[in-house]
Amino acid sequence: MMNLRRLLGRRGVVSALSVVLAAALAVPLLAQTVTGPAMRRPVLRTPAGAAATAAGAGQTRTAAEVEALIRKAGTTPPDWWNSVQLNYPPTLDLAWPDPKPKEPWTPGKNVGQYFWSVINENPGKWREGVKLGHHLLSVNKNNPAVVQKAMNALGGMYYNLLGDWARAAFWWRKAGFDDDVDLANCYWKLGSREMAVAVIGEMTFDDTRHGNIIKLWADMGDFDKAIALAEATARVGPPDSAYRAAGDACRMAGRYPQALAYYQKVLATAGQQGILKQNKARAQASIDAIRAVEGLDLSKVRDGTYTASSIGYAGPLDVAVDIKGGRILSVKVTKYQEKQFYTALTDTPAQIVARQGIKGVDAVTGATITSEAIMNATVKALAKGMQ
Repeated sequence: MMNLRRLLGRRGVVSALSVVLAAALAVPLLAQTVTGPAMRRPVLRTPAGAAATAAGAGQTRTAAEVEALIRKAGTTPPDWWNSVQLNYPPTLDLAWPDPKPKEPWTPGKNVGQYFWSVINENPGKWREGVKLGHHLLSVNKNNPAVVQKAMNALGGMYYNLLGDWARAAFWWRKAGFDDDVDLANCYWKLGSREMAVAVIGEMTFDDTRHGNIIKLWADMGDFDKAIALAEATARVGPPDSAYRAAGDACRMAGRYPQALAYYQKVLATAGQQGILKQNKARAQASIDAIRAVEGLDLSKVRDGTYTASSIGYAGPLDVAVDIKGGRILSVKVTKYQEKQFYTALTDTPAQIVARQGIKGVDAVTGATITSEAIMNATVKALAKGMQ
């Protein structure tokens, strides 16, 4: 799952010039256009008419077409803009100072903590959070550091909460963040594999917590590159996350024997602490699901509603699966302890129904553990119908 630093400040400090430019560009997103030079955008040399298939988006676009989409989205309000009121607690300090060491967690006062604990965890407030982000640009227009934080937060909310790839890319680039895997994923979702590769193509290992670079290569159909990157990452650091990401890539491609081999490598890693313990639990749950799915035949699953659970990020996650006539009619998450789940609770079940199984289902970036739990529990539930 994505932590607070990753949502609000994960990409480090940009140059002083970029911050100054960011402040100059910080105007409220109403009907007016944001003007000014783009900062440190990737240099792309795309042949005329060149395009690549985006599996996630189901369409292709040239780099020029994607640039036009980003520019248009970033300079116009979302279609829901006028239906959402600006709403935030009067105790919130809009100056957004950094919390002091050992200061208590106070989401009613600290903007970053408010985004994390109140906005992210409540889908009904997601658009309110975006509107607050734009308001912060206006009230802090003379404070470049806060403007940068607000732009970064806007990119994160458009990306994680709303799946608005064009606006996410727009605001991250305005903040000067143009070399991140999440931005590359925006390009891929918008239809340009080449733009995504321009960002991640030179990355020789995956330094993300949950193997997001490995996942993106796999999503784009570059299975061999995903596996090669996972192996390289395992050689330079703790191997468990890399092997788990490799297993996920193999599983998504339907290469179950290879997936099982990588998950077994996770289990064989020495230790039981922190993220290693979590990765081992995820690997074991995935092994159990693969073994269940290998013998699964939907045509032999009796009509009815079946329930099962698996391990999510924060604890057990339960699903109920309806099946009739050999077809999955619905998958519903009935119980969970997740807080930072983003769109996984709705998107993953919808993908399972659309694909009539878990093969090829794309785990929601930033909530991969939640997505995996939903898939694993679904398979276990369906297996009950064959008993």
